[in-house]
Amino acid sequence: MKKYVIVTGGVCSSLGKGVAASSLGCLLGSRGLRVRMIKIDPYINVDAGTMSPYQHGEVYVTDDGAETDLDLGNYARFTLSPLSRANSITTGQVYQEVIQKEREGQYLGRTVQVIPHITDRIKQRIYAIGDDTDTDVVIVEIGGTVGDIESIPFLEAARQIIHELGKKNVLSVHLTLIPEVSGGELKTKPTQHSVKAMLEIGIQPDVLLCRAPQFIEPEMRRKIALFTNVEFESVISAHDIKTTIYEIPLIYQQQKLDEIVLRKLELPVGASDMSAWQKIVDTHSGAKQRVRIAFVGKYTDLADSYKSVDEALYHGGFANGVRVELLKIDSEKLEKQASPEAVFADIDGILVPGGFGSRGILGMVTAAKWAREHGIPYFGICLGLQVMVIEFARNVLKLEDADSTEFSPACGNPVVILLEEQIDVKNYGGTMRLGRSETHLVDGFLPRGIYGTAEIFERHRHRYEVSNKYRERLETAGFKIAGLTPDGELVECMQWAGHPWGIGVQFHPEFLSKPVQAHPLFQSFIEAAKENAAARGAG
Repeated sequence: MKKYVIVTGGVCSSLGKGVAASSLGCLLGSRGLRVRMIKIDPYINVDAGTMSPYQHGEVYVTDDGAETDLDLGNYARFTLSPLSRANSITTGQVYQEVIQKEREGQYLGRTVQVIPHITDRIKQRIYAIGDDTDTDVVIVEIGGTVGDIESIPFLEAARQIIHELGKKNVLSVHLTLIPEVSGGELKTKPTQHSVKAMLEIGIQPDVLLCRAPQFIEPEMRRKIALFTNVEFESVISAHDIKTTIYEIPLIYQQQKLDEIVLRKLELPVGASDMSAWQKIVDTHSGAKQRVRIAFVGKYTDLADSYKSVDEALYHGGFANGVRVELLKIDSEKLEKQASPEAVFADIDGILVPGGFGSRGILGMVTAAKWAREHGIPYFGICLGLQVMVIEFARNVLKLEDADSTEFSPACGNPVVILLEEQIDVKNYGGTMRLGRSETHLVDGFLPRGIYGTAEIFERHRHRYEVSNKYRERLETAGFKIAGLTPDGELVECMQWAGHPWGIGVQFHPEFLSKPVQAHPLFQSFIEAAKENAAARGAG
């Protein structure tokens, strides 16, 4: 019988269910179990692809081109769980599938209802992952907060799964809040009410992860256990940490969370090896040198907007034994600066990430120009590459009206354009170049040496491409094409000639980076920034 762990949250959102679920997956995986992860998002959107980063953070893309919640990025970084569109379930998807079946007459004229038809479809999606023969444990994270009207069908489906498979095969892990009030006192009442809300749905939590600003002492944990009917040892302190999020699995392991879960699910307790994760924490804590990276983006006001890029930069720091300090710069505000010198004076590297729309583009162009002219390591991702092309065309080729047709459809020199097959696209959901595809790296350039191979596979999420009409002129002037699609038709990677480290890519390498194995491009970029810091006498 396959085992399932249902992870829910209470009191308020953004408590860290994704990291908690990922950390548990990490611990179970370290014991040799084959873990699979599922994220359920109660919103009615079919996927996260058309949602604003200010609304929902970054969009994480899988190999098969699914645009998903950022928590799948946490799953990828913390576990070895293979991820695809099947691992992301939304209300929009479920209702769309049920309505389609109803239109096709598959319900034979019966009234279609939330119970059993919607809940049955939710269970089918969950069981489909568990039916994989290469799976031991399925961890299902239900987004939102218990009590939200949107979450009710999913919590009801979870209750039915527990009833159908039994408590020995399904475990409820509930993440809740222990707030600190004036005077520094921790309060358990919100957690008590959160568990009560779960009981009203018909689910008795087996394990409580209690988010708190400080370690929760045994006396308070006993009180929580008494009022929630949860075993004392299963009340876990999920307190704030001062190092890196990659210490969280170790914090849980110290409290025997993985052993508790294995015992309750009657699974064998194999040996655990978390030495790689301990090494990450030690490297972070012991790093004596820092590198400062200017992160010039459009959505910097929300921390989660560039979650995978942020983490990939930290991974590069782990690999180089340095602490990465990110200076988030709103590209729109950078446009208003009289001189960029004050912004970039103490910077070791500059990164411009992906994005959509014309807002703040001039600020990104300014960042690329400063990096190119002053020899500062620069990494452009997706839009960050397109900005490099626009900047180079304007300031080196002297094409003052060079632009992308995304920002200026009637510009005289469209150096970044929409592919012909995208011109008449009216439905913006899932219609870009999405998912895993091949790139051929050109010998003799830096990316080829960084990867150590000529053929690479990376994930994409974009519509606009470098115009082939300008390729020869760009290369002749010193902006070299370092990577192409296998047919040679589309530019995938470019490099400034004669520059210490100036690389732009159309794909999103951040999606493949892990704390225990930094992506080669991020590792190399931080290494270049480290060398720049040393040359400046900084760090």
